[in-house]
Amino acid sequence: MSQGDQGLDFSTVIASTVHDLKNSLSALIQAHNQWLARLPEELQGGAEQGIMEHEFSHLNGMLVQLLGLYKLGVNQLPVCPDYHELDDFIEAQLAAHQEVLKHRDILATWRIDTDNPLGFFDRELVASVVANVLTNAIRYAGHALLISIEEEGEQLVISVNDDGAGYPQRMLERQSDYVQGIDQQSGSTGLGLYFAARIAALHERNGVRGRIEIANGGALGGGLFRLYLP
Repeated sequence: MSQGDQGLDFSTVIASTVHDLKNSLSALIQAHNQWLARLPEELQGGAEQGIMEHEFSHLNGMLVQLLGLYKLGVNQLPVCPDYHELDDFIEAQLAAHQEVLKHRDILATWRIDTDNPLGFFDRELVASVVANVLTNAIRYAGHALLISIEEEGEQLVISVNDDGAGYPQRMLERQSDYVQGIDQQSGSTGLGLYFAARIAALHERNGVRGRIEIANGGALGGGLFRLYLP
C-alpha cells in the first residue's frame, strides 16, 4: 500500500474536526442568544447565565488555539502586521467579553501609558492571544481586571492583570516550558501560553522577536500576563 492510500494525516483530520466544532459552537451561541432575547427580563441574567457565557468564550478560544497551532505546524499562519489604534483595539477586546464581565460582576478597566496612539502588529493574531488571556483572567479574578499598554525600550507591552490568587508557583518557575502537561488541580495544559508565545515570536523587528512573560503582582496584585511586541 502506498503512502497516498493510507488516508488523511491525523493532524489534518483533527484540524477539520476542530473547524466543524467551531462552526457548531458558533451556531449554538447564536441560537442561545436568540432564545435568551425571548425570555422575560426577570428570567435573564443570573449566575448560570454568567457561567454559560464564560464557557462559550472559553470553548471558542480553545478551538481558535487548536486551529492556530495546526496552521503554525504546517506554516500556514501568515503574519500581516499593520498600524492599529491602541484604544480601539483594547475596547474591542473588552466589548467581546462584556456580557461575561457583567454576569460575573467584574470591573474591567484599561489604560494606555504611551504617547504613540498606534501599535504595529497583526491585529487578528494578537487579539486571539488577548482574548484567551482575558477568558482565563475572568475565570480566576475576584472583581477587577486591568488591561494596559505601555512602551518598554522599543517594544510595545500589552498587559492583563487581575485581582485573583495569581499564577501557581509551578507555572512561574517553568514559564519557559509553556507546554507543562495537565495540572490535575486546575486542568490547565499550558497550551494557551504556548500558543501566545508562538504568536509573539512571529512578530520580529531588527532581529528581536516578541515574547510573553507571566508573574504575580501588578496594580491589582494577582496574575500578570505581559505580551512584548518589537
